[in-house]
Amino acid sequence: MNVIKKLVGAMAVVAVLLAFSCCSETKPIKALVVSGQNNHNWQVSHKVLKLILDNSGMFQTDIVLTPAKGGDMNEFKPEFDKYDVVVLDYNGDRWSAETDSAFLQYVRNGGGVVVYHAADNAFADWDEFNRIIALGGWEGRNEKHGPYCYWENGELVLDETPGNGGSHGQQREYAMHCRNAEHPITKGLPDNWMHGKDEMYDSMRGPANIKDLLYSGKAEKETGGSGKEEPLVFTVDYGKARIFHIMLGHCGPTAEDNPAMQCAGFQTLLLRGAEWAATGKVTQSLPADFPTDKSISLRKEYTVVKKW
Repeated sequence: MNVIKKLVGAMAVVAVLLAFSCCSETKPIKALVVSGQNNHNWQVSHKVLKLILDNSGMFQTDIVLTPAKGGDMNEFKPEFDKYDVVVLDYNGDRWSAETDSAFLQYVRNGGGVVVYHAADNAFADWDEFNRIIALGGWEGRNEKHGPYCYWENGELVLDETPGNGGSHGQQREYAMHCRNAEHPITKGLPDNWMHGKDEMYDSMRGPANIKDLLYSGKAEKETGGSGKEEPLVFTVDYGKARIFHIMLGHCGPTAEDNPAMQCAGFQTLLLRGAEWAATGKVTQSLPADFPTDKSISLRKEYTVVKKW
């Protein structure tokens, strides 16, 4: 009888440990979306970013908004260090010195960052921010901010030609080309696939401290682009930090009319990039509705189609 009691007791302990382990493994990743000003439709984009992250079941997402343009930035004090990953959806007035310092401390301590679309337009004269994003555009960026950067003959080219940084042609559907199939973010994804109607940023400038170029796209001259194969999705070499930069995802007028963010390819990269930035690994596999090399795939209701 004593043996049975001991065995039952041991099994109970194991069950508790297994339950604890299971809970630990499924603990949501804490994400913070930073928004509040932008030359893009941030009023919709920040809500859609939260929707995509939370619908995956992997993230618990908070939103923090800055004051309106011209407002008192001393009121804006996000607690970055409470989060596993910070998603930047911001391009506007400079933060306070206190908030600048808090963000830099978070990043330098190994924090996870996702640079989303027009967030790489922000803070052109903040040198450390330019290193955090690697490439940026507009807001007065030129050769003083760093070279142009594009993919040519199997490698990244740094081009010191003088000129303004940041441009894009007509919005269109376009092909994405994988440049590193072994990175955790891209592993198992197709080498080539069609992205939903979107802007394609080109002629971006900056320190160009790209660590891993993941996807590029051809900015066709016929549609107003640079004619170059442009880096569109990459990680950034910045100390201990894990930084994921995705130039895709121009927000439409409404959440319902928003093909760039409704694209299953964009959402997959956002989720995988955010998980990697937060944890250093990716546990997601190829979703069943991922685009092909011939056709786009839109999630009209932002419903994540899982295969994992």
